[in-house]
Amino acid sequence: MTVPPSSSLGTGYAEVIGDPIAQSKSPIIHGFWLDRLGLPGRYEHCLVKLPELAGYLSKRRADPDWRGCNVTMPHKLGIIPLLDRLDPLAERIGAVNTVVREADGSLTGHNTDAPGFLEPLAKDLAKTHLFRMARVLGTGGAARAIVAALAQEHFVIVLAGRNPEKARAMLDELAPGTDHHAIDLAHFGDPTDFAFDNREGCIDLIVNASPLGMTGQPPLAFDFSHAPPGSIVYDIVTSPLDTRFLQDARSAGFRTVDGLSMLIGQADIAFTRFFGEKPPREDDAELRELILK
Repeated sequence: MTVPPSSSLGTGYAEVIGDPIAQSKSPIIHGFWLDRLGLPGRYEHCLVKLPELAGYLSKRRADPDWRGCNVTMPHKLGIIPLLDRLDPLAERIGAVNTVVREADGSLTGHNTDAPGFLEPLAKDLAKTHLFRMARVLGTGGAARAIVAALAQEHFVIVLAGRNPEKARAMLDELAPGTDHHAIDLAHFGDPTDFAFDNREGCIDLIVNASPLGMTGQPPLAFDFSHAPPGSIVYDIVTSPLDTRFLQDARSAGFRTVDGLSMLIGQADIAFTRFFGEKPPREDDAELRELILK
């Protein structure tokens, strides 16, 4: 049965789902934008455990006021069979972080993690480089989006996971080619005396795409002797925002990008799909202050 939409795209509500979910910053971000734009919608968080996911979606797709949801751990892969369709990027990545309820009640899965991840790197990626290399730590749903995004930007990728065979399979699927490498995550925990070449004209990224270092998770073991000079160190973890990984990177003299940058970037795309208007990004500095209170 087709469910009629609410009278205005700006009304209704969206939410973020996951387990755990109380730590999510998404309600603050979307709520800030709704307030600034004077829209009557709302955005909340909802704890959904794995056995409850199908029932949650069944109930929400029948609610004409529900615009959709953002999806976080552990549902980015498991939610796919429960949706009616995937947009091309989400299909290629094989992970969904945004679900949009269409006017007929059907559900479309999107992946805004990939463009959200690249957004804070836009100025760097606009430059011409002789060589681009990224060391990506983790092989979960977020890592899939990041690997796909980096491959599109012509990076040579070293993907590290607890299971190197899984990492190799991910590279073969998302970044075909012989230049990429899959290794054991433990490799980066021990010091190295590797002599890096002159990095002028190159861009190097070190990306924590795993939950390691997140509140309630073990720390990420990474020795910065593995980071070439001038590397950009990027951690997608948002709780805590300033992880030990980022603190150690700054102490070692590296430029850092925190998980809030990616979170705001991907939320921009989701917000537009949920509420029909672009968020006021000129207020990003104030939004960050609000989140960090």
